[in-house]
Amino acid sequence: MTTLSEAKPSMLRGVEGWVNIVVRGCLEGMGEIPEDDTEAWLEADPAEDPTDDTYPHTYEHALDRLACALGGGAVLPPAFAFIPAMLASHDWRLRHAGLMAIAAIAEGTSKVMQQELGKIVELVTPMFKDPHPRVRYAACQCIGQLCTDLEEVVQEKYHEQIFAALIPALEAPEARVHAHAAAALINFCEGVERETLIPYLDSIVERLLRLLNPAASDPARQPKRYVQEQVITTLAMVADASEATFAKHYSSIMPLLLNVMQNANGPEYRKLRVKAMECAGLIAIAVGRDVFRPDSRRFVELLMTIQNSPVDPNDTMLSHFLIATWAKVCQALGEEFEPYLPVVMPPLLRVASSKADISIYDDDEEHEDRDGWESISMDGRQVGVKTSALEDKCQAFETLLIHASTLNARFGPYVAQVLELALPGLRFYIHEGVQEACAMLVPVLISCGKNSGTLTNQMVAATLSQVINCIGNETDSSFLASLYKCFLDTVLVLGGPAALAPEFRQGVIDATKRQLNALADKRKARAARPAHELREDREDLALIQEMEDFAIEDMQKVLRTVDAPGELMIAVSSLRQLALNLSDWESEDESAGS
Repeated sequence: MTTLSEAKPSMLRGVEGWVNIVVRGCLEGMGEIPEDDTEAWLEADPAEDPTDDTYPHTYEHALDRLACALGGGAVLPPAFAFIPAMLASHDWRLRHAGLMAIAAIAEGTSKVMQQELGKIVELVTPMFKDPHPRVRYAACQCIGQLCTDLEEVVQEKYHEQIFAALIPALEAPEARVHAHAAAALINFCEGVERETLIPYLDSIVERLLRLLNPAASDPARQPKRYVQEQVITTLAMVADASEATFAKHYSSIMPLLLNVMQNANGPEYRKLRVKAMECAGLIAIAVGRDVFRPDSRRFVELLMTIQNSPVDPNDTMLSHFLIATWAKVCQALGEEFEPYLPVVMPPLLRVASSKADISIYDDDEEHEDRDGWESISMDGRQVGVKTSALEDKCQAFETLLIHASTLNARFGPYVAQVLELALPGLRFYIHEGVQEACAMLVPVLISCGKNSGTLTNQMVAATLSQVINCIGNETDSSFLASLYKCFLDTVLVLGGPAALAPEFRQGVIDATKRQLNALADKRKARAARPAHELREDREDLALIQEMEDFAIEDMQKVLRTVDAPGELMIAVSSLRQLALNLSDWESEDESAGS
């Protein structure tokens, strides 16, 4: 029934009783938690929780899918016909299910839920005082999910009620509960204004520090490792959100993090160590160079020690977090980071230059699924791609962008080498993140080269030729916008249109003519489709048109900059008029379901 709802949402919204039956079935299934699970749940590490794979989770996932498919107008009324009574039930399992249900439907019903948010917060916050730990855990989950799915609205309007419930939950006697309260704080901090957070900062940090280092007040008390990992992650987010105000807590936290980096050496401490690295880096950025400087040398020496240690083949996190932490130190220290580039750049360039690990299969060839691999369709063939390696490559280019933009002229010695990697990266079609990072990196490298005196005419010519070539052949409108921005930013760095050689001006005009024809053909073909197809696919089509409009906007900026012929500007205006008018159908759908 859930799958049918996803496949034919418009039809099934109108089937009498359909939504009520599915919603009620999901809510009842979510309440069927085995009574004897609680002790196992309390003792379990969240990452290895044996109760996570139980029957109620299937119903929870189904309810989430149903809400996303049918929308708030259809799902919220039948759900809240039952949820208030569930929250008032004498059975803790039903109270738990009611809270988890609100969390499950929040994403799909967010537009409608926003109108009733005050009532929902009033229902949820008293549950933080429930006698059963799993209900209090579910309250943390619910608030965390609301903070994500209704980001900024929850934080702006209801921060007093939420903090009044969430901060005391950090002192819950059960590790599972106080760790999850810390996790919910991350969701809150991701959408909070600094001014909103500041009044609560001291009480949050004090409680987090007690969880991180309970031996300071009770030498016999040893924290669970997953709690420490979570607390460190939360401290990082709180520091990031509170910025310079966090400086007053710096001296209490940074020594603890550096000690973790130095002493957490066993395999069981891998995650704790990288979380400490990440947190220390974010805190360094938040408090600024002057506060961080006295500890910067020790921090860098610890990073170098970790980087030069024998490679553990089972440690899949370290390389990623090392690269990210070096970038944070660079952002914190600014130009003072330059002496560390010879240490940082070689491993970074190795990852950025790595080739994609792929396997190509014929259509009739069977292939087994492998962990860390993803199958994509390319030119009529199935291609297996090792996704973890691609993510590392993307991260490497994003980090190179941070180093180059932070150091500018001081990055000069590496401009040529990085540019040789970034230009081909514009055509790295199997990972759009790599392409986007390279499109942002290219003009920054040109700026570094120009300001350091290391930029050559050959670099400029190779850059403009590659970008223009990519513009002429790009089929993805989203990345086309990025390519036009890359070209424009590069031209402006070089000195504006006067610095653009005639062949490159004509090259970008010719490439744009090809794109105008291709986009016009796409829009005409779309308009010729039957109305019922357009109605069914309107959400996807709206997104496609939005991406095309972004590309057209950036295209227009380039054409104005290079003083393109007037007929091209007219062609751009004509292309805009070919867009489908989907707004009427969208408003009809919102009144019916979302």
